[in-house]
Amino acid sequence: MDAGDGPLLPDSVLYEIFLYLDHVDVLSVGLVCQQWHAVARDEFLWKELFYRYYRISREVPRHPAAVSWYDEFQRLYDTIPCVEVQALKEHNDQVLHLSFSHSGCLFASCSKDCTVKIWSNELDISLQHSSNMRPYNWSYTQFSQFNSDDSLLLVSGVFVGPHNSSSGEIAVISMENFTLLSRVRNKPYDVFGCWLNETNLISGNLHRIGRITSCSVLWLNNAFQGIESENVNVVKRLFKIQNLNASTIRTVMVADCSRYDSPDLLLDYEEQLAASSTCPVFDLGSDSEEEETKPKQTLEPAVQELPDEGGVTAEDGLQQFFDDIIEGRVRPAMTETELETKVAELFVRSRTKPPELNLLSTDSNSKTKYLIFTTGCLTYSPHQIGIKRILPHQMTTAGPVLGEERRSDEFFDSLDHVIDIHGHIIGMGLSPDHRYLYVNSRAWPQDCVISDPMQPPPIAEEIDLHVFDLKTMKEVKRALRAHRAYTPNEECFFIFLDVSRDFVASGAEDRHGYIWDRHYNICLAKLQHDNVVNSVAFSPVEQELLLTASDDATIKVWRSPRMVRIQQARKPRPRKLLFSWLVNQKS
Repeated sequence: MDAGDGPLLPDSVLYEIFLYLDHVDVLSVGLVCQQWHAVARDEFLWKELFYRYYRISREVPRHPAAVSWYDEFQRLYDTIPCVEVQALKEHNDQVLHLSFSHSGCLFASCSKDCTVKIWSNELDISLQHSSNMRPYNWSYTQFSQFNSDDSLLLVSGVFVGPHNSSSGEIAVISMENFTLLSRVRNKPYDVFGCWLNETNLISGNLHRIGRITSCSVLWLNNAFQGIESENVNVVKRLFKIQNLNASTIRTVMVADCSRYDSPDLLLDYEEQLAASSTCPVFDLGSDSEEEETKPKQTLEPAVQELPDEGGVTAEDGLQQFFDDIIEGRVRPAMTETELETKVAELFVRSRTKPPELNLLSTDSNSKTKYLIFTTGCLTYSPHQIGIKRILPHQMTTAGPVLGEERRSDEFFDSLDHVIDIHGHIIGMGLSPDHRYLYVNSRAWPQDCVISDPMQPPPIAEEIDLHVFDLKTMKEVKRALRAHRAYTPNEECFFIFLDVSRDFVASGAEDRHGYIWDRHYNICLAKLQHDNVVNSVAFSPVEQELLLTASDDATIKVWRSPRMVRIQQARKPRPRKLLFSWLVNQKS
């Protein structure tokens, strides 16, 4: 590579990184800085610099799309959105969430001030519209998402009510004239809601069955409920899932399976080698023996079949369990909570539709989608990820409102797969190609035992950012780390993350946003705020632009050093004072 092909690293940076090489002294560094062209052609030298400066395991190969090691050094130095260029202060309370339109021309922000604001993403970002949701009895707005053609905006909020209230609502706003088109109840509010396609969105409802047993119903809603004909269905039940031990379904999102065989990036090294001739690939290498020896997460069906006990059915087992209780044969004595859970488990096994067993063999060319959400089975804090396939015929509100007719033994829907995180899940995000799921979690103690579902284990301050391949349903190597959180279980809140082609970013409670490189598995930047960073968002068309939202009521705009130079070059240079004075004198 010729050093003249692009902007060069500053001499000060080269001086700093050369000190990492044991055999290079200060004098030779000074000489080399004057001979950039010779240095840029020394591929071995840049390879040594790269591995030592970023402390990367040598087992991690160079990004195959890179021309040279110098090119990779240039990328990681020059294209990270780490330069603050603007601070937006139009919100007057905590900013909770950010979302870009698919075109990248607009983005929306939600806040504790109960407004959703829509911004125009130009060179200097400006406020385009603000909607106050307090007239609809909302306490605050918490989440937003543009539909696939950017014509509609889904906004999720929390109702005014007591502290322990879990009710919320979803509103749909037209981007043509910013009018409110429809509103849909959403319970619990941290289901958030999401788009299934251009005109249909998913919401949730929660029905209590017992003290710690409930049923989550996920609904498909037409966005134009207020103007559709009364003869056309505008809502249909998608799934009905039983919850045990005070758990509920939350944080729903939809993954499109159609691009799994042609992803933007590959994170598995063996798969990378197999596909290196056709697409750019990444490998998340591990330099930790502890992490390498830890077994990978595997997925099991959410509802296990009952073992064969001499032909005894689940219904007979439930009757037998009741008989044992009445006659005092259950030892040791069960608590009320344990009894409720046992009865619910026996009941759901005899009233649940079996899972889709061929989930991994999904045809990549099909229109199948996955519904992904947080759930649990041991306690109320979300510690599992549920995955349910949505078939093409389920993607419309046409047909019976309650969905297909159900037999008595298929009262509930089972989950097709479950990922157990063994910790409190506080954030999820999909890669742009929907191949990989990134999950923020705070780990439980390794050998903890949960005896009371209302008292989950203590959680770590360190946040682990796990990566799961949705094609194989397996965790991809080791978790990313750097960010921290401090709130206890009962006060724990969602920290939104985002993924671009090359980077992944997340907020944190330590007053910083963080950026990692997806290929090299390294933290590249810390972005300063004055309070908790709740959300981050990459521009979908320009990953060198990142937004961060914080409890300090500010949205910060970050660009890469490369983009800052380009924008500064485009701006007209001010005339020198003397020249201006002469011109004024002549006039």
